Parts: sequence; structure tokens; C-alpha cells
Amino acid sequence: MKIDMIKVPVADLIQGYCEDDSTGKVTAWGGKLDVRPEYQREYVYGEGQRDAVINTVLHGFPLNIMYFVDRKDGTYEVLDGQQRIISICRYAQNRFSVKLPSSTGGFNTVNFPNLFDDQLKAFLDYELMVYICEGTEQEKIEWFEIINIAGEELEKQEILNAVLHCAWVTDAKSVFSRANCAAYKHYGKYMAGECIRQKYLETVFRWAADAEGITGKDAVRVYMMKHRKDANADALWKYFEDVFSWVKKVFGKFDPSMKGVDWGLLYNRHKDDNIDPDLIQMEVAALMADDEVKAKKGIYPYLLSKRRREDERVLNLRTFSDSEKKTMYARQGGLCNMCKQHFELREMDADHVKPWSKGGPTTLENGQMLCRACNLKKSAL
Repeated sequence: MKIDMIKVPVADLIQGYCEDDSTGKVTAWGGKLDVRPEYQREYVYGEGQRDAVINTVLHGFPLNIMYFVDRKDGTYEVLDGQQRIISICRYAQNRFSVKLPSSTGGFNTVNFPNLFDDQLKAFLDYELMVYICEGTEQEKIEWFEIINIAGEELEKQEILNAVLHCAWVTDAKSVFSRANCAAYKHYGKYMAGECIRQKYLETVFRWAADAEGITGKDAVRVYMMKHRKDANADALWKYFEDVFSWVKKVFGKFDPSMKGVDWGLLYNRHKDDNIDPDLIQMEVAALMADDEVKAKKGIYPYLLSKRRREDERVLNLRTFSDSEKKTMYARQGGLCNMCKQHFELREMDADHVKPWSKGGPTTLENGQMLCRACNLKKSAL
């Protein structure tokens, strides 16, 4: 990859700055700089990082080198520097204020229109150090991944988006990974992670891959490879909506415990089951009220799995404390309550006499100590 250095004044960079919310496209430098090409991530800087960029510029401190790719048609695309560029341009559009050190101590919150003349001149005259790069598409992607290692760490899905970028991925990102995107507005309360950090996109890709029988640690990549020639992501969105239509039908109104459940995987396995929504919603309510159940989000997969004892682990049922175990051990004189043989405490497990699934509570009155062999034997019954 060929690289040359230039200097770009902030005054030139902010000219014609535009963010198109409908497409996610961002342009600057008089319209000739594509700030967010397809392989780039969303804007992820927090307030502290954003303000640090502005303070750096206003004080004339060195800002890390940026990388632009020369498209050989009079335009450029940002290979590295998107977060800093957007921070600078948004500040120039008066979209946020920053705290600047005061000469009398403390800080003053200052927006762009209220900068003093010397501050304004320093801001506009500040020169960004930019490497202009030329290379193949693959060289761009490889370099993009390398230079981001030392910055705001790329999520795995962001790397896949970069390597496999295409019209289908771009369309999927518009629905699942833009700020206030359709997935967030309609179903965000059910989803874990941040949509702009590609967590929604990674999740729906994983669910859809599973629906097509694609599993394993590389399932998302394999799924993306299979669909990268699709014209759009309409089918993916329909699948996503089908998942939550089923969730609402089966489990009724939203509860905070529903957030982050792997709904797509449950839908893939149980969408054709003969489920009575009224009955299952009554069972959900009962388990929600059960103090023994510590992991409320485990209620949904547990009920769909037909309440098998081996699946109770997803509920994270309340267990006997160490002091309770010692009390029961002493009460039994160190003997297993089934085989009546003597064991050390460390060789035994606490167990419910009457199982939780049959209404047995986690109390000393319903507790016993069993040797490992007997506990396994009882669990298999």
C-alpha cells in the first residue's frame, strides 16, 4: 500500500459536513471525504473521548495520525479517524459543548459559537496530520483491522462487516445497527448489548444462521458468506419480526426479565410446538413469584423445554448455604442419608428431600446430605 502525508486544516475538514440518517452516510471536506464507507463502524465515542478530541485541538496538542484512501476520482474515504472527525465536525455544528479549563480555576462549559476569537482561530487553523493511502480493496480492509487494534477495540462483528462488506450487509446495518434503528425502536427492550456496537446484528445473524442449520463458532461468518450476494436484508428483517411476533403471542406482555434471552434460538426450536399461551403465561407468573428461582430470564427456556429436571440449571435455583450444609452434615452424623455410609463433608452434596419441581423449598427441614454416588443416582430417577 502506497502512503503519502498531507495536512488538512479543520476549517477545510468541516466544510460541507453532512450526516444522512436514512443511509448512515457521512461526508466532509467539501463533500469529497466519505467519512463512513461501508466497512466502517458506527460512531461509538463517549462524552469523555469526544471532549478529549476537542480539548486536544483547542490546545494545539498532537492528535493521532489519520488515514484516508485516495479513490482516484477526486474523492477520499476514511480508513482511520472517523470518530475524531465526527467529534470535530459535530462540535463545529454546535451539537455539544465541552468543558475547558478556566484561568481562575475549574472549568467552563463552552460551545462552538461562544469560543473566544483566539480559541476559534486555533480550532479552525489546527492541521490534521493525514496519511493518504492507495491500495487494493483487500489491502484497505487488512490495514483497517490492523490500525484499529490500538484504538477503540473492534468488536468481532465489526471486523466481519469490514471484511465481508456488501449491499446486503449495508442494508442489514441500517436496520440493526444505526442509532434509533428499526430493531432498536421496535424490539430494543428484548435485546442485549448496544446496537451501534453491532450486538443486535451479531445476534440476529446468529439466530438466522441457526434457523438454517448453520452452527459452531464460525456460524455468523458462514451465514454472512452465504447471503452476501442478497440484494437486501428484507428476509432477515421478516425473520426477526416473526421471532418477536411469536414471543408476544406465547409469553404476552413484556417483562424486564425478557431482555437478553436468546429468543431466536427458542423460536427456531419451538415455533411449531403445540403451546397453550394462557397456560404458559400462568406458569411464568408462578415462577416469577417463586423466591427459589434466582435467574428469572431462565424461566422461558425452562418452560419450553418441558420442565425437565436437567434443565432446572437455567433457573439458578437457590442452593443450600455452607452453614446449612454443615448443620445437615452434623445432624446426620456424617452419614449419607441414602446409603448410610460415612463420608467427609467435602465428599457430599446438599439435596432436597422433596424436589423443588414438586414444591420442595430450600430449607433445613427439606434438606439432606448425600454422597456423590447417591446424589447422582437420585438425580437419574
